[in-house]
Amino acid sequence: MDYSQVYLVDEGCDAYGQFDGVPGHPVGIIQVEKGRASLVVGPQWGTVEFTVAVADRDPGADLDGYEDIVEISYESPSGRISLEEWGGGTTHTLPPLPAGPGTYRLRYHVRGMDEEVAIEIGDHYFLQIWPEPPRDPTVLKSTSSSFRYWLNSERSRQAGVE
Repeated sequence: MDYSQVYLVDEGCDAYGQFDGVPGHPVGIIQVEKGRASLVVGPQWGTVEFTVAVADRDPGADLDGYEDIVEISYESPSGRISLEEWGGGTTHTLPPLPAGPGTYRLRYHVRGMDEEVAIEIGDHYFLQIWPEPPRDPTVLKSTSSSFRYWLNSERSRQAGVE
């Protein structure tokens, strides 16, 4: 992992390029466009614990185990996805999506994004994916200052304030 981000990429889609996001729907640490998503992690480089779970229905959020949790809709054109490290790093092929091509929900759990907390408990990232019709992004839990920074930065960018 490098440059504080990883990508969820649909087969045949490019992980890189400008993310325009979904206007009016910022959730800071994750941005989506058809066939790809950019997920922010705490460290700028190095190894992080990152778990992905693909399910056929909502597996439920781990509200006690993570500090920040967001959800957003994601469209998969092929139903085959991978997790890619920034800058052409390692590609991790994920299981085929259970409903094939279509709309899914991404629930991104983050623990230890703040540097002082990461030293004590270790950072960890957990992404859940399941089929679900599109709906607005949701912040389920927000406790870290890093998450608030990313959320406020995304809101400012979408409002045209740099």
